[in-house]
Amino acid sequence: MQLGRKDIFGLDIGSYSVKLMQMRKTNKGWSVVAGAISEINSNILGDVGRNEANVTRAIRTCLRLSRVHTNYAVCALGGNEVAIRNFDFPSLPEDELENAVLFEARQVCPFTTTDIMVDYNLIPNGLDRSCGYLVAATHKQVSNLERITKRAKLNCAMIDAEALSILNCFTEIEKPGPDHGTAILNIGNNHTTMVIEGKKGWPFVRNLNYAAEEVIQQIAEEHSLKQDEIRKMFLDEIDEMPSEVYRSLSKHTENFVSDIEKTLLYYSTQENSFNIQKVLVCGGAAMYKEIVKLLSSMLPVETVLWNPFNKIRCKWLKNTKGILLKNMLKKNGPAMVVSAGLAMRTI
Repeated sequence: MQLGRKDIFGLDIGSYSVKLMQMRKTNKGWSVVAGAISEINSNILGDVGRNEANVTRAIRTCLRLSRVHTNYAVCALGGNEVAIRNFDFPSLPEDELENAVLFEARQVCPFTTTDIMVDYNLIPNGLDRSCGYLVAATHKQVSNLERITKRAKLNCAMIDAEALSILNCFTEIEKPGPDHGTAILNIGNNHTTMVIEGKKGWPFVRNLNYAAEEVIQQIAEEHSLKQDEIRKMFLDEIDEMPSEVYRSLSKHTENFVSDIEKTLLYYSTQENSFNIQKVLVCGGAAMYKEIVKLLSSMLPVETVLWNPFNKIRCKWLKNTKGILLKNMLKKNGPAMVVSAGLAMRTI
């Protein structure tokens, strides 16, 4: 069965919210057809069955709000659930290459099980070599994602990697030059990923030891505050952040900046690397403005909040649906990058 772009949508199932995007490409570029975001009720974390029910409800809320007319979803796995690694073999026929890639994945991927699923992409190098990158995830994680989408009465048409969907959105919307020198920092509540598209399409992906929710929990404990109070401070929903809370956030951000700088330094030693001149910040925790401000002041390169929807049209901008959609994307756009990249995939 052939599926057109209009027949799929991107579904990003995060730790604390579900994001849905449907996109369409014409000769004028990409436009938004539909989109929605819904928080996941996390009052009963730890109970797998009940938490999956909460996720399902959030997915259905997104479907209701967006009014998409298809049940084919492109989904993604990310963080420590996915490993992306480069490979370089002597030229091999296809059947031998698949076995070589699987063997390589089992050797280099940081999983405690060899029960993994692997896919790969070849990158032409002009030499008599089989080069490219592999993507691996455990069977358990893939099965969990398929079970949740089935529970929401959706067909999981494709499973992507979060990092690759971010790069897809970046290349489609920003149209970077051959020496763009841009890194993307996707800050989530449970994990953070540095993503760079190197020269000739080589992806560089590294998970960093930073989770916004963990930082919020630690700061709340340090100052005997509720975590919701800290979140409101980070979202600028109160008049002024107390100085002692700001100092704690600065301390945690210093460690984060150190990890970012080490990662960029390591990247600079890789073949086909750029001289990084800009960092684009996105992800659910990029909505915490104070974190982005601190990163911008501490990092030695230009660091800015990235909302790709500033460059993407809404299909129905002039009616009520288009206005509401545009307002939602203006507010939540940095958190919708993964779902946008997924919506741009071709089945």
